[in-house]
Amino acid sequence: MSGERSPEPLLEPYAPLNVLKPVAPDLWIVDGPEITFAWMGLKLPFSTRMTVVRLDSGGLILHSPVEYSPGLRSALESQGPIRFLVAPNSLHYWWIPEWKAQMPSVPVLAVPGLAERAKRPVFVDQSLMDRQSPWPEEIDLLVVKGDMLTEAVFFHRASRTLILTDLIENFELKRIHSWLFRTLVRLSGAADPDGKAPIDMQLTFFRSGQALRKAVRQMIVWRPERIIIAHGRWYQKDGVKELRRAFRWV
Repeated sequence: MSGERSPEPLLEPYAPLNVLKPVAPDLWIVDGPEITFAWMGLKLPFSTRMTVVRLDSGGLILHSPVEYSPGLRSALESQGPIRFLVAPNSLHYWWIPEWKAQMPSVPVLAVPGLAERAKRPVFVDQSLMDRQSPWPEEIDLLVVKGDMLTEAVFFHRASRTLILTDLIENFELKRIHSWLFRTLVRLSGAADPDGKAPIDMQLTFFRSGQALRKAVRQMIVWRPERIIIAHGRWYQKDGVKELRRAFRWV
């Protein structure tokens, strides 16, 4: 025996995919297939995750929709009618056009400037900066602006759940099959268990650091029980503790 530890076996990314996974009453996630994303000049496989919130009215919000399929739509509509399609930041919009094509009457809500910055046509019905109708009152909204990223932060009061997208990334290295991606994630500071915004994204908030600090303070004031993120392991408990840890760079 050599005494060396065997490498931990790699896992598939968050299977089963494209199914509703309950998180709390009126709250689900859907882990979708990987999408190839340009990051630091490279094309790398990113996991995808949608958050689904059922409103007091019974309608559903689809936050950062994963790839459209008739089966997934049917599963969602068994929980309530789809009322809003949400592009929560200037990077998470890719599958919105497919959903919109299948349900043209459902409004698309997106962060300001998305239609101009998107790499494919995305029709936006309402800016997430606008707190006027039809925005649901049971979800608090906070928009964070950086040079590279504008992200809408959501707090579902009934379940005390904070819903983020890229402001925290927490990739589990054992679920990344690309050795190059594993190395980059580790170097960027976005690896579980100490996930946070990757260093290149942190630098883009240099000029808006004060506004970001104010936003983080508001997230802490909300005192979330859990935090759902789009990439990697999300936080089922200790929400405030995880916020203080992940945003200590601010």
